Amino acid sequence: YLSEAYGKLWGFLYGWSSFTVIMTAAIAAVAVAFATYLGYFFPLSPFEIKLIAIASIVFLTTINCFGVKFGATVQNGFTFLKIASLGLLITLGFVFNGGSIHNFSPFFSNENFSSLISPLGIALIAVLWSYDGWIDISFVAGEVKEPQRNIPRSLFISTIIIIGLYTLINCVYNYLLPLDVMTKSQLVASDAATTIVGNIGASFVAAAVMLSAFGANNGFVFACSRIYYAMAKENLFFKSVAYVHPKFETPMVSLIAQGIWSCVLVVSGTYEQLFTYVVFASWIFYAMSAGAVMILRKKLPNTTRSYKTWGYPFTPIVFIAFSLFLVINTIIEEPIDSIIGLGIILLGVPLYFFWKKKL
Repeated sequence: YLSEAYGKLWGFLYGWSSFTVIMTAAIAAVAVAFATYLGYFFPLSPFEIKLIAIASIVFLTTINCFGVKFGATVQNGFTFLKIASLGLLITLGFVFNGGSIHNFSPFFSNENFSSLISPLGIALIAVLWSYDGWIDISFVAGEVKEPQRNIPRSLFISTIIIIGLYTLINCVYNYLLPLDVMTKSQLVASDAATTIVGNIGASFVAAAVMLSAFGANNGFVFACSRIYYAMAKENLFFKSVAYVHPKFETPMVSLIAQGIWSCVLVVSGTYEQLFTYVVFASWIFYAMSAGAVMILRKKLPNTTRSYKTWGYPFTPIVFIAFSLFLVINTIIEEPIDSIIGLGIILLGVPLYFFWKKKL
């Protein structure tokens, strides 16, 4: 969509940014989260956490090299387990004693709303990052049966389910933990479970979060490798990345390259820095993608459209306005991380002309 609306450079920059930071940093950050919760059972040093995070990336990359159906089966299994575990924690949180409705007070801050806008924007980075997998189905569109029907359906249904689960689980956390306790907690889910079912429940939740992180990362590894494979097929990335294994029919080189760079990111940065890079970079392109809806309707008025945007043109305009707020606020509040993110994106410009010259 970016290439069609703005030119091939912008499509390439999204693919380049996905490889260098957006998707690979997401894989790295989720792997670190997995290893951090493993530390609930075994005391781990920062070095050991990174080592385990790397091992999990290598393991998931290997799984996805051996067949699309195998990788999808693993993904379905982990998705069921994490939805079931979240549902169980939500149920226990409201059924068992241990929480207090007073933890929701004060519901609104006494400070002026204008003074909260910038902090809210920074807080939203983590929130939006937790939802960021919603786009991944589009990366495997070529392997989806009846994509015109199933992609919009999967986007809508999965987003509704996740909104419900995330909203309810955060209500449970607030119900079980006072705000000052929650802000100091490194393992919020386990600490919340401890208040209602003790250490056994906390252990269960820590294991559930590990399963959730592992399953989420399998989805990232499976879907995102298709981006670089598609770029290589168009001669805008290393040719070897377009290699498909003749037996397993998977983009094996793309998967391996993605895994190696994700491991490098695990070693190079902290969890917070990684997801700041991810959200900051990705929402620049999300804003442009929403703008492409309007541009392509002008450029290609007669093209058949199997899905129409609700509330057009107000829906994309609101989305673009929010995206710009998030990006500009992040630049103001986190200038160093923002400069690094922008620098990585802009580094792709000379590389685009290098690969284009080779065509």
